Amino acid sequence: MKFKGLRGILIFLFAAMAFMGFFFRLNNKKSPSTEEEEVKKATPVQIALERNLTTNYPNTPKEVVKYFSEITQCYYNETFDDDEQLEALARQMLKLYDDELVSYKAYEDYLFDLKSDIKFYNENGYTISSFAPSASTDVVFFTEDGFEWARLWCAYTIKAGKDRKTINEVFVLRKDDKSHWRIYGWKEDNG
Repeated sequence: MKFKGLRGILIFLFAAMAFMGFFFRLNNKKSPSTEEEEVKKATPVQIALERNLTTNYPNTPKEVVKYFSEITQCYYNETFDDDEQLEALARQMLKLYDDELVSYKAYEDYLFDLKSDIKFYNENGYTISSFAPSASTDVVFFTEDGFEWARLWCAYTIKAGKDRKTINEVFVLRKDDKSHWRIYGWKEDNG
């Protein structure tokens, strides 16, 4: 009889300890750090602006076009907290451009045209739903006029309501004196 009572007490104590352990673990479970939560909440615009191009410039022509496309998606798909955020994104984009391309238009004119394009896209319900740069093996490298050049394509899927349209752009990049690939220009590739 004592044995049955002792066994019951042991089972009860074991169950109570298991319950307390579970409760303790549940209460002391680490919640995600504030930094992890902020990363999860970061918008595409914030992510694009966080990249430091001085220390983390894209290594390949494909990566330059990919980052260009990410910023372009932000322009046309996202809302901005204020004009400063859009202007910061525009300055980030200009860092991807070749100096010669930048010299063709004053910053104020560039910003005015950019805002006009964004307004046109918004008014017509256009968004860039996806983009796909050429595979690295499809990048064409060549030398001309003492410069190294690269040519590649990027397909953009533009969405307006239920309609989708693919636009293919061909990009030409030139390597600068720091060995960074800069966008020299681009145009729609009509095949």
